Amino acid sequence: MGNPLRDRRTAAEWASAGQVIEIAEKLGSFKQLALIVEADLAALDAVKIPPDWRDSVIAGSLEFGFADAQRRLPAAHCRVTVVVDAVCQRCLEAFRLPLETEAKLLLLALEETAEGFEDHEVWELDESTLRPQDIVEELLIMALPFSAMHVDSASCKALSPAADDKEDTTKPFAALRAQMTQDQ
Repeated sequence: MGNPLRDRRTAAEWASAGQVIEIAEKLGSFKQLALIVEADLAALDAVKIPPDWRDSVIAGSLEFGFADAQRRLPAAHCRVTVVVDAVCQRCLEAFRLPLETEAKLLLLALEETAEGFEDHEVWELDESTLRPQDIVEELLIMALPFSAMHVDSASCKALSPAADDKEDTTKPFAALRAQMTQDQ
């Protein structure tokens, strides 16, 4: 039996089956996400890139069903977590960034709408079939911060007490002050 994350079916078929997929996959098997993480880590010297970054485990679940009693609106509820290696934008060092995302999705065809389901995010499907892996991957990509930084500022070298010891002795208005006191 194959991996249901990689199977292709229509949203209605997934929902009719009431499919629940338990997720425990390595980050490396999510190609787009892996490319993004790899591009971020490329900013580091090769010796500083964590060698096992692709082995981080994406864990969670993806549950399909219908959002309405008439069984016309396919839906999915996804909860996933992973810890990715990233580059802190403050200190430019590698660190482990925990990601967690949860979403309730309505899986609708293009131009299709649904009223009264404000607690769901509408995902318009441009193809007749979908792969659950694509949903999980897209949610994780959207959970990535625009500018990754250490979660704990005490871990960041740029914010460490040693960095604070360096006083900023530049006083850009010192000359102006001196002129003002001379003029008086």
